Amino acid sequence: MTTEHVRRLLVETRVLLLDFDGPVCSVFAGLPAPVVADRLRNTLNRPLPSDVEATTDPFDVLKYAATISTSEADRIEQELRNHEVEAVHTARPTPGAHDLIRAWKATGRQLAIVSNNSRAAITTYLSLHNLSTAIDTISARETSNVAQLKPDPYLVSNAVKMCRAHPSACTLIGDSPTDIEAAHTAGTLAIGYIRTPSEGEPLRRRKPGAIVTTLPSLK
Repeated sequence: MTTEHVRRLLVETRVLLLDFDGPVCSVFAGLPAPVVADRLRNTLNRPLPSDVEATTDPFDVLKYAATISTSEADRIEQELRNHEVEAVHTARPTPGAHDLIRAWKATGRQLAIVSNNSRAAITTYLSLHNLSTAIDTISARETSNVAQLKPDPYLVSNAVKMCRAHPSACTLIGDSPTDIEAAHTAGTLAIGYIRTPSEGEPLRRRKPGAIVTTLPSLK
């Protein structure tokens, strides 16, 4: 996709939706995700299926906890939330992300964060980087209900609703296939953000409106 094509998509966008981990920052840059997954397994403190024992993704542990009971899901979600808040203090900002956020805000159009990460972690990060006033809406994980997480469209549709916008006037920038799936199901446009060639094909198969290797500039 050409830079001009991406620019045209953004010109027609009234509400920009940004996934958090990836397009805004690398949440687990300083506190690696495998370490968090280990901590969550230790919190569960029970024999685990081999795939859960081997996973490096904390969300896999949370999803497994949700199959045990609501109380276990609540307990693991709270622990994951605490670790995410810890992690954002050493999160690595994505090149161009803060500039994009501030430049978008300067256009007078709305901007929302749409993320499977916890709202607490996102608000902490935004505060640390003086970005809180640049964000109009946060639609993120606030409960242990994993059914509401992307690829389910709930969080995307919730952001659109809170911004009082039509889905077709919104564009989500996300770095995972689940972001693109959620955007399509919710009726919004989607831009896939990739950092390495290996990430490209899974996103292309979801057919986003564009794929970028660097975050777009509004200049």
